[in-house]
Amino acid sequence: MLKRTLSFSNPVYLRTKNEQLVFNLPSAKGLDEIGELNTIPIEDIGIVILDNLQITISHSLINKLLENNIALITCNDTHHPTGLMLNLDGHTLQSARFKAQIEASEPLKKQLWQQTIKAKITNQAAVLSQLKIESKNMLRWAEDVKSGDSDNLEARAAAYYWKNILKFMPDFSGFNRERHGEYPNNFLNYGYAILRATMARSIVASGLLPTLGIHHRNQYNAYCLADDIMEPYRPLVDMIVCDLIKKHPDQKEINVEIKKILLQIPAMDVNIDDAKSPLMLATQKTTYSLYKCFDGETRKVIYPKIAPKT
Repeated sequence: MLKRTLSFSNPVYLRTKNEQLVFNLPSAKGLDEIGELNTIPIEDIGIVILDNLQITISHSLINKLLENNIALITCNDTHHPTGLMLNLDGHTLQSARFKAQIEASEPLKKQLWQQTIKAKITNQAAVLSQLKIESKNMLRWAEDVKSGDSDNLEARAAAYYWKNILKFMPDFSGFNRERHGEYPNNFLNYGYAILRATMARSIVASGLLPTLGIHHRNQYNAYCLADDIMEPYRPLVDMIVCDLIKKHPDQKEINVEIKKILLQIPAMDVNIDDAKSPLMLATQKTTYSLYKCFDGETRKVIYPKIAPKT
């Protein structure tokens, strides 16, 4: 069953009762008085986003969310996602799968990274193709990716991709892709944060450690593996953001309408393994195929494919 993504952007009281997420909006008299009560079955939830500094959440609800492998995202006062909480016990065979992941050889991890970057560049090329932008060079670079991406073709492709992807904007004069950069970086960052939480949740559900990446090794990053294998999924977010910019050219801040669209990312249909699937289920296919690579059953990670313009 496809899980729901919930975002709370106003002051709210969150607790749990009878396997339900219970939330009370403040009454019209102010934050100190509880207003209307609402409930949502916890089993229906996949991601919860806390996007207001006046949200109150009970510890028992946090425990219940994590027990049900629900990703919990917290945001700062600028509505930028800054924290992610996940279950530490996501699979019955977790210990054995941790062992297979930890003992994965360097040649295997380099081959997996090669597949990952090839899939990412191929999807980036498809996005450019849909925007009627030349992408044959991108496809050549995708084919030329070596084990471990030793030639760093990911960076070369990224430079060309970001230089061209937003050319359709009327006032386009160049774009720098930055984590804390100007619009539309804010749209991209919010979408990537939802994607990252979705991927991290699937990693835990597959019994793997999100901290141990196949390429990223930042000692301060608890989600290196999520950052690794979400790379081919990023162009899917880029497609949504490009569509948002076209439909809302004057909206440069993340308002309720923009956020509502970005929150649909886990439910968007993607092509994976020769079939259509919601992105949240696609990430589960990817993480399970990654586990099978670590376990020696296969040497191929299953990633989504964006169809180029025909």
